[in-house]
Amino acid sequence: MAILEPVKVAGSTISKTTLHNQDFIQEKELKIGDTVVIQKAGDVIPEIVEVKKDKRTGEETEFSMPNTCPVCGAPAVREEGEAAIRCTGIECPAKLFRNLVHFASKEAMDIDGLGENIIQQLLDKELIKNIPDIYTLKFEDIASLKKNGKKFAQNLVDSINKSKENDLYKLITALGIRHVGSKASKLLARKYKNIDNLMNAEYDDLSMINDIGPIVANSIREFFLQDQTIDLIQKLKQAGVNTIAKEEENIDNRFEGKTFVLTGTLEDYTRGEASNIIEKFGGKTSSTVSKKTDYVLAGEEAGSKLTKAQNLGVTIINEEQFKQMISL
Repeated sequence: MAILEPVKVAGSTISKTTLHNQDFIQEKELKIGDTVVIQKAGDVIPEIVEVKKDKRTGEETEFSMPNTCPVCGAPAVREEGEAAIRCTGIECPAKLFRNLVHFASKEAMDIDGLGENIIQQLLDKELIKNIPDIYTLKFEDIASLKKNGKKFAQNLVDSINKSKENDLYKLITALGIRHVGSKASKLLARKYKNIDNLMNAEYDDLSMINDIGPIVANSIREFFLQDQTIDLIQKLKQAGVNTIAKEEENIDNRFEGKTFVLTGTLEDYTRGEASNIIEKFGGKTSSTVSKKTDYVLAGEEAGSKLTKAQNLGVTIINEEQFKQMISL
């Protein structure tokens, strides 16, 4: 953000304008203390057009993004190919609300009742200050959030306690590691068996895992090297959260080496449920159809993916055929 001496432009007083990112600042050759020409893009949004270099006095200074987060002190990194510079600290107060929402979400720890509104109330009342505080919440504190809130409080306490028993992959997903979703979390849980092994995994080992690769491996390694991450994991262990992968019963790898693409609406399964079944049997799902796709599971109103599969000669199955394949 550029903070400007207030100036009238097209009928309104402008005192600040966006600078987008570090690349924009360098492209415009902007310095702190510069005199600039501004205009309203589309007669609405203020923008800097150019620097008046002839107005420079020599007292102007270069600007560069910090290497550490100004809020929590964790390293701030810019990944190759991206414009954004991101804080890497999982306990950073500036990121806390979104981290909590993600941690409690269905695909992560699945804490039913701990939605955005309740999380904001808990933060406002300083009943939680970090993720592990979820597991120290008291019945009375939760009940105070709603009128006649005893039933709600009991349900939320039960859901929080139930989440402690989640499989390891749910916890890995909940940590919000950059580039690591539920699919990658399952791969990591299956390979490393517990959180300590994953925390100590070397980059070379991580990058050799199918569907992980160097960018994701680096993200995982850097995440677990952070003091904030180590502190968080220790607190979750103390709270009784499971950090060990559960043994899969009746291992059946009938879909091993097979790739499915799901398209359209299924009658008896959500896409997430169908994907979980495929992964349970050793297969994997993809969002795009290619010659390497083995099956396209097509539901109602299947669109361009179905057409592409037909053009490529990929095997197309309907929901009934899928049910037969998983009931063999």
